[in-house]
Amino acid sequence: MGANELWSLGASELAQLVASGEVSATEAVAAHLERIATVNPQVNAVTRLLAESARQAAQETDRRRAAGEQLGPLAGVPFTVKENIHVAGSATTHGVPYFRDWVAQADAPPVRRLRAAGAIPIGRTNMPDLALAGLHTVSQLFGDTVNPWDPQRTPGGTSGGDAVAVATGMAALGLGNDSGGSVRNPATFNGVAGLKPSYGRFPADHRMSDQEPVLGHQLFPVDGPLARTVADLRAAYEVLAGTDPQDPRAVPAPLYGPRPNAPVRVGVVTDPGGRGDVHPDVRAAIEAAAAALEDAGHPVEEVEVPRLQDALDGYDTLLRAEFSLAWPMLRRLLTDESARHIELDAQRHPAVGLEEYLRQTGVRLGVQRAWAHLFECCPLLIGPVSTQPIPEPVVPRTLEEREATFAPMRLVTASTYVGVPAVAVPTGVASGLPQGVQIMAGMYREDLCLDAAERIEERLGVLTPLDPRGHRVH
Repeated sequence: MGANELWSLGASELAQLVASGEVSATEAVAAHLERIATVNPQVNAVTRLLAESARQAAQETDRRRAAGEQLGPLAGVPFTVKENIHVAGSATTHGVPYFRDWVAQADAPPVRRLRAAGAIPIGRTNMPDLALAGLHTVSQLFGDTVNPWDPQRTPGGTSGGDAVAVATGMAALGLGNDSGGSVRNPATFNGVAGLKPSYGRFPADHRMSDQEPVLGHQLFPVDGPLARTVADLRAAYEVLAGTDPQDPRAVPAPLYGPRPNAPVRVGVVTDPGGRGDVHPDVRAAIEAAAAALEDAGHPVEEVEVPRLQDALDGYDTLLRAEFSLAWPMLRRLLTDESARHIELDAQRHPAVGLEEYLRQTGVRLGVQRAWAHLFECCPLLIGPVSTQPIPEPVVPRTLEEREATFAPMRLVTASTYVGVPAVAVPTGVASGLPQGVQIMAGMYREDLCLDAAERIEERLGVLTPLDPRGHRVH
């Protein structure tokens, strides 16, 4: 393999080559920078290069290897970072002009952990304005990101930039965040794998201008990795997990829980809530993933998640109440288009008073308890990321359009509300577009999700890297 093709390797394979000296970190970074120069003008996923610092980090990695020093498990692996995660010396813009010059003085915990493992930040990636514009990745500062499979479809959001960068080989790993599907839907829409960890599994820092987030914004957003293979997702998971004084929410849960004596039962949630809106391609993807797990020995049965509507209502109520207080300030930072998602949501869910807000904090505990009972019976759940095909790259203009866009995402919303881990994994291609499912488990059982995702990947294959317009790279 030529040095300029190193971008097509996965993170784990690339790290092994760097550690052995077969490939230098300098060559790996150069190959990815060349790939970005070739592909990014077509997809607009990478917003800003970190080329100089990446080259310096690669040279230091090569120096350490030559000196016989121990390298980290991700040595020399280039990764991208979403525009709302701090990278020291780089502006955390959130996609809007207001934060254009707000340069971070220190790395956020996940960036620091990836660096400590030897990975190298190579660029920042696009996201919707303040992560508020909904399902499509478009920002005031950087414009629209394009789905490499089909420019007439959205790449998803709000971590769409990282998903596209990983899918097209511009980075081996991406670092995004998920507060209601924002890692899982772009992963699925671009044919890569993504992990939404349990609440508290990965330390994070989501402060804006040093303002601490309030309750709903503490509970729901979690940082998570994207990768082309489940093995690479697992490698990132092992690096990112753990406690950190910068985030007192992070818990010292073991990376791997008790190993079951036999394949665990899998609950299949094909049509969450029984709304009858599951597209045949989505249904086929779920059936294929379920069959892969059944062939691996897992008992499989159709189930329904408990208290789905309570979860959806509670999620909307908590966030809407908090947005209503901050909205006058936030609205000034947005365009009419990027504000529309929140304004439509306000029509659908008017802000509640303190009494209802407090009641909903108790409702959440009850929903979590109900899901925990389900996981006692079925330690794994498999279901859709979206019940509908990848939508067009637009921000909804009416309440009806908003409902049509977000109702299919109800299972990712509910699992975010409960706080459980989930892995999005590809299942194949239908009608020229990538398909996938999400696998959920009880709190801090990311290991079960990753194990099941690997069984699905072994059976159904890996879809990326690819060139724009869905041309697979072999």
